[in-house]
Amino acid sequence: MTYLVTGAAGFIGYHTARALLDRGESVVGIDNLNTYYSPQLKADRLARLLAMPGFGFHQVDIADAEALKAALAGQRLRRVVHLAAQAGVRHSIENPHAYVQANLVGHLNMLELCRRMDGFEHMVYASSSSVYGGNTKVPFSEADRVDAPVSLYAATKKADELMSHCYAHLYRMPLTGLRFFTVYGPWGRPDMAMWLFTEAILAGRSIKVFNHGRMKRDFTFIDDIVQGVLATLDAPPRDDGQAAPQRLYNIGNNHPESLLDMIAVLEDALGQTASKEFLPLQPGDVPQTSADITAIQRDHGFQPRTTIAEGIPRFVDWYKSYRGL
Repeated sequence: MTYLVTGAAGFIGYHTARALLDRGESVVGIDNLNTYYSPQLKADRLARLLAMPGFGFHQVDIADAEALKAALAGQRLRRVVHLAAQAGVRHSIENPHAYVQANLVGHLNMLELCRRMDGFEHMVYASSSSVYGGNTKVPFSEADRVDAPVSLYAATKKADELMSHCYAHLYRMPLTGLRFFTVYGPWGRPDMAMWLFTEAILAGRSIKVFNHGRMKRDFTFIDDIVQGVLATLDAPPRDDGQAAPQRLYNIGNNHPESLLDMIAVLEDALGQTASKEFLPLQPGDVPQTSADITAIQRDHGFQPRTTIAEGIPRFVDWYKSYRGL
């Protein structure tokens, strides 16, 4: 079987495509290689995939329906991992139109692509823990209401879930949405705290600690995330003729960590103490995320195993190697 992975040059997309290739699958990757963060990092991820047997790539924007259709013409695809999106809570406040194009128009184009795909079996797509907004009930459960987003990014991800439910209902398409919780690890994103803090500490600059450090995150190591992505991908929701064949799952570490504790582990891994600049909570941000993973554990055997004490040093080792430090 040949799998389609969108956002293949992105953080989770790269690792997912690599895991599929490692188990002997063929993978077609697509990515628009935009400049939201370092195109060189994306190119470096992509180069590693292109060196592996069974990988093909098309540079295409999922928001361009005709280009998407043309790029994939003649490909025999049945299962899709749709991870391409405009990421970043804070950036959505500064550049909202990019989120509408990538996350709404792009997601709709992917649903339409799958609807017309001969022999389509399943699409797993990226949602986000951001859909929970300012939810104060922890841990966050898929049964919680998520109709009060605090960022446009969160609103687009919730809209993706609603569109997917509609398509699953109307066209009986098996679809699975994954609400990712603060993913980190080697080849991670430069706009996220783990990279920003590491870069600043090594350069002797202060780090920005928002909400005066009173934050918790369900930090989830990339290897655990990929294990969950593949487990759900391999088990499409069954169509019983009644409920729509779609599922939504939290996918996180199920163990929220204090931001200050994360920084302490990072300092230890780097062998340096951070100079901290304590600041208020930023617009669109939330003080805590916490994943109830009961559903994905029950249905797919998902079990995160990597603590921050293990995962952060692995990220630091990769970062130093990648930057030639």
